Amino acid sequence: MRAHPIPLHFPPPLRLEHLPLPPFLRTPLPLPLSLPTPVHLSGETDGRELRQTAADDAPAKPVVLLTCAGGIQSPGLAALVDALVKGGRCDVHVCAPESDKPVCGHSITIRQTVSATSVHFTGAKAFEISGTPVDCISLALSGRLFSWSAPALVISGINTGPNCGYEMFHSSAIAAAREALMCGVPSIAISLNWKKDETKDDDFKDAAGLCLPLIHAALADIEKGTFLKGCLLNVGVPSSPAANKGFKLTKQSIYSPAQSWQAVSTSRPQPAAHFMGMHQSLGIQLAQLGKDASAAGAARRGSTQRKTVEVESVAAAGKQQAREVVKKSFRAEFIEKLHKDLDDDIDVRALENGFISVTPLNVHGHVEPELEAPASDWLSAAVAVSEEKEAPAT
Repeated sequence: MRAHPIPLHFPPPLRLEHLPLPPFLRTPLPLPLSLPTPVHLSGETDGRELRQTAADDAPAKPVVLLTCAGGIQSPGLAALVDALVKGGRCDVHVCAPESDKPVCGHSITIRQTVSATSVHFTGAKAFEISGTPVDCISLALSGRLFSWSAPALVISGINTGPNCGYEMFHSSAIAAAREALMCGVPSIAISLNWKKDETKDDDFKDAAGLCLPLIHAALADIEKGTFLKGCLLNVGVPSSPAANKGFKLTKQSIYSPAQSWQAVSTSRPQPAAHFMGMHQSLGIQLAQLGKDASAAGAARRGSTQRKTVEVESVAAAGKQQAREVVKKSFRAEFIEKLHKDLDDDIDVRALENGFISVTPLNVHGHVEPELEAPASDWLSAAVAVSEEKEAPAT
């Protein structure tokens, strides 16, 4: 029997465009598609991808941290912030005491709460701290207050009054710069040689303008890694900044201001001027409160003496022995001394002669002789670049 072949019918081949697509695939994807950058985890990578990511997150400009021994409301700090912000070369951050603390030295606050409160400064991020200037620098560099790990430069200023010679051991301004240096951050301390009835608040603006080229030169060399190592710069601006004779590299003197102690009567109320500060109305209110409190205290003490009697011990016979405790109050002030037979190259003499003194100091308060030549070369180059930029085009 002959078999007949059975015809087989195969369906046409399926094509992708004939297949039904799920709804989430019917919307075309945007092109081109960007793939994530691979991260190399082996030891052979050079880390360029990771460094690029870190660079993208870093500030576009170098960070400059400011503090001021005169407090957050000092005119010197305001003038320096304004000059740096307008200069546009850096990101300005401020961490300064909430009140005037000029002679705290290198004191710090331990086992007590220190508060940080934000303060408005145009073009800068700022906090006022309930601590010393050294506390401000230490806290700012700890990474707890600001997002960055370390600034490019720390500046303490512009402070009121000179910081020459042995004044540096009392000075909170120098101590703040020293704290930064101890933490490995380049630092500059700037002070205006304030003289009563001669220097004005507007002179802080002139002082800031004069120091701006020096700060910009320091930032440029810090970025290149050629800035002075192992020392801070103590910059002193003369009492009449507009009439200055230029920058001068100086040495630290052995000048020490005379300290005068005056007896203070505790029965008299404090004068209103003591409370005035920068807020006149608040000063008047506080002064009035002081007067009222003193008057009430005087009434309570009307029939009592100003001596305190304490029981010290009991004698063998059973009689109590008492001793008299006398309390006295004093106030210390610095008195400016006349300087005679001083070298023209030391800080005090340069300021008196109208120069802007620049004194390199290490953490011990002096500078090694081998650093004097590099410091002189750096200052000469910084001043030359400043003068070249300021020279009119021909």
